[in-house]
Amino acid sequence: MNDDEKKIQLRNFKMFATGLFVLMALIFVGMTILEKKNPAHWIGYLRAFSEAAMVGALADWFAVTALFHYPLGIKIPHTNLIENSKERIGDNLGNFVVENFLSPENIRPYIQKIKISAFVGDWLSKERNQENLMKEVSTIVLDILNKLDDAEVVNFIGKKAKEMSDDLKFNEIIGNGLEYILDKKDHQRFVTNLSKQIKEYVLNNQQLVKERVKSESFFLVPKFVDDGIADKITKGLSKYFEEVELNEDHSLRAEITQKLYEFSKEIQTEEKWAEEFRNIKNDVLKEEKIAQYSTDIWNSIKKSLSKELEEEQSSLKKYIQKNLAELSNNLKTDEKFQNKIDHWVRVTAYKYILKNTHQFGALISSTVGNWEGKELSEKLELEVGKDLQFIRVNGTIVGGLVGLVIYTITNFFI
Repeated sequence: MNDDEKKIQLRNFKMFATGLFVLMALIFVGMTILEKKNPAHWIGYLRAFSEAAMVGALADWFAVTALFHYPLGIKIPHTNLIENSKERIGDNLGNFVVENFLSPENIRPYIQKIKISAFVGDWLSKERNQENLMKEVSTIVLDILNKLDDAEVVNFIGKKAKEMSDDLKFNEIIGNGLEYILDKKDHQRFVTNLSKQIKEYVLNNQQLVKERVKSESFFLVPKFVDDGIADKITKGLSKYFEEVELNEDHSLRAEITQKLYEFSKEIQTEEKWAEEFRNIKNDVLKEEKIAQYSTDIWNSIKKSLSKELEEEQSSLKKYIQKNLAELSNNLKTDEKFQNKIDHWVRVTAYKYILKNTHQFGALISSTVGNWEGKELSEKLELEVGKDLQFIRVNGTIVGGLVGLVIYTITNFFI
């Protein structure tokens, strides 16, 4: 029922209660005049009833009217109570709601009934809902991307990159990274491949070895001697590196590993390496270069993300839809997961409500307090004024009956 209908209903009930008072007044006047001409006993009873009914009607009219208005516009003390006491009413109403509706013992039974996981799982299982969710999220994210100030984003990325780079110690990072590779023995593949390459290089360049040997020997040494020496050097070198390639426990591998460990410690501890990497960092991460890197990064992210969100069957959307389907299935079938989600929701809701109960009370108090006094009075009268008119009706009838009883007792016993 809207406010206009409530106003019509209130007016009708007021007219009924007032009409009943007017009726009693007419009966009283009529009986008073008739009593002077006719001494019948029933006239006295009717006159007493109507007289007391008028008093009851007027008293209750005053009481009901005093709640919402000044009776007849006269500013009588302790009238127009709602408008004059709206701040106190707001405070009391806020405290009443908090103490009686938002107490731990009252909200706990409702919190314990919350089972949001099943609802969300069922909702997400519908393909239409997944599509609508993806569409809305894509629209929101695209809108955010388009509204972002590119210059501010680039400046933010550059600023954070500069702050992060200032805190980074690249010598320690690279030294630790090298140690990690050595601990995992990943460098052995490099040694194996390098040994193979050296072996093949020596075998494929035997003529070059012979020419080098010949150029370094005396001119009196026969050619076959030089060739023999070159062959031995070639075979010896190729066999040695073949051994390194095939034998994971070769001494050369152990020596290389040891040297690399020593080098990683040197990088981490010696100041010359720290200074060297600082110089490299400062050269690579100059202000203009950081600005360019930040611009390139942001443009790439924005372009890629916009493209993925705009395309109907993009990889990103397919990935998200796949995960939504898996999440929906888990929410519907995995009891342990359901209990975990529901427990988290219940605990969070319970803590939030208890933590902010005073906020609910303050909201009610401030809302009522900020209303115009006349507005608050009118709102309340629209809601309860109709029922209060029955007080006037009952006052009229009860007052008349009480007056009738008093008149009867007076006539019979006094």
